[in-house]
Amino acid sequence: MQTEPFAPLPFQRRFGMRLKRTLLASSVIAALGGFLFGFDTVVISGAEQQLQKIFTPAADLSTWWANFWHGFLMASALIGTVIGSMVVGKPADRLGRRGVMFWLAILYFVSAVGSALSWNWYSLVAFRILGGLGVGGASVVSPMYIAEIAPAKVRGRLVALAQFNIVFGILAAFVSNYVIADLQLGENEWRWMFGVEAIPAAIYFLLLFATPRSPRWLAAQGRDDEALDVLQRVGVDAEGESAADELASIRTSIDLDHHNLDEPFFQRKYLKPIMLAFAIAAFNQLSGINAVLYYSKRIFESAGFVEKAGLLNSVGLGLVNLVFTMVGISLIDYFGRKKLMIVGSLGYILSLGVTAWAFSTYGGEFSAVGDAVDHVAELESAAADGTLSAPDAAAELQSARQSLELAVGAAATGGRIVVLSLLAFIASHAVGQGAVIWVFIGEIFPNRLRARGQAFGSFTHWIFAAVISQTFPLIAEKSGAHVFLFYAVCMVGQLAWVLVKMPETKGVPLEEIQKQMGIE
Repeated sequence: MQTEPFAPLPFQRRFGMRLKRTLLASSVIAALGGFLFGFDTVVISGAEQQLQKIFTPAADLSTWWANFWHGFLMASALIGTVIGSMVVGKPADRLGRRGVMFWLAILYFVSAVGSALSWNWYSLVAFRILGGLGVGGASVVSPMYIAEIAPAKVRGRLVALAQFNIVFGILAAFVSNYVIADLQLGENEWRWMFGVEAIPAAIYFLLLFATPRSPRWLAAQGRDDEALDVLQRVGVDAEGESAADELASIRTSIDLDHHNLDEPFFQRKYLKPIMLAFAIAAFNQLSGINAVLYYSKRIFESAGFVEKAGLLNSVGLGLVNLVFTMVGISLIDYFGRKKLMIVGSLGYILSLGVTAWAFSTYGGEFSAVGDAVDHVAELESAAADGTLSAPDAAAELQSARQSLELAVGAAATGGRIVVLSLLAFIASHAVGQGAVIWVFIGEIFPNRLRARGQAFGSFTHWIFAAVISQTFPLIAEKSGAHVFLFYAVCMVGQLAWVLVKMPETKGVPLEEIQKQMGIE
């Protein structure tokens, strides 16, 4: 059978080997699920404060109960991600990885349109949960699909395309929110922020028709001829090895005569990969990454930034995330997973520590800016409804705005420190956890358990994400800077785990990793 032409030379230089076009195109298309994952997860950050005002009575804005339900709204999509990541494993085994991705695209589309048209708090929560189902499923299926079609030499970088697209989606959401806010659409602004996601969701659905099924899934279904055809189109693990040799290795690892695909997941012989997946997923969220992404605008405003500066700084976070994810992707198959995790852990500890110090040291200046902003807003409202006469309103507003400018100037140094430390935090995440987590989880489970193993890792990730996102407003309200200090201490724990327990999987074929885990 005639094999497919190789990709152009630029891709050969970047990946260190020639990539077949089907492999590259399929990996990019599957990674679009990651784009929607990132976009859907973070898009609510731009509407967060507007939603709080719409759905929370003014008298209750600062109460514990109001903060709890606002946190629930912010974390509602994560409820869906927990469910989606938990239940997607079996459909991925039965319908195939590609078949499930079609349904994920539909979920994204319906969630985007429904959230934009939602009529009350309950409907918005329901549609956000629906989108979360898509995010949870994509966090399992997209990297798993790419891992199963990619040769070992480039598997890390190709699977990391899903992470690249996640952060590209995050950046796109931040930019989209900033542009929509600049259009001054008033009370319907938040609806547009949610609704634009329907466009990439529809594109993702259509492009999926151009991707082949996973050869490892086809082999598990006994469809060897189709699996062989796909392997010939995407390439094999070892130079000089034929697609037939690769298929034989896959068949041996699956070993359907001795291992039933429905065997229990939680068994002693699978304890090592289970614990590794749990640890890397839990530490990912104990860094506080989702709290920073979800509440970025609020965090920056708490650090003395006013008007649209908070949204603009959020765009900066997204841009740094994208750039350093590209760095992580380019390094992951050269330096390995473990070294990147060590660098990321050290960066986490330093940047979170500085952030906590800045909020503790400059807290008074930051609070003065917030008070001045509130005072200006009160006077503008009073002038608009006629409570203040025109001469009084003009004089008081001028005085209040001058006080605000002075407060902003006094808080500028502390604000810059917060921005720089959080940019360093995002860079550390992108190079370490961001580049590694989905690659690593997709590698450590045997073929017959990969769908359920990826689902377990994703489920753990989203459980911790929901807890962090739900509790951040409450903890930040009570403890202030200590919330960042708590995340820094957790990252000390991650560094210890990486040094002592995390194995290196760079360049090792999936079937060989299975043997290294002591799994027959």
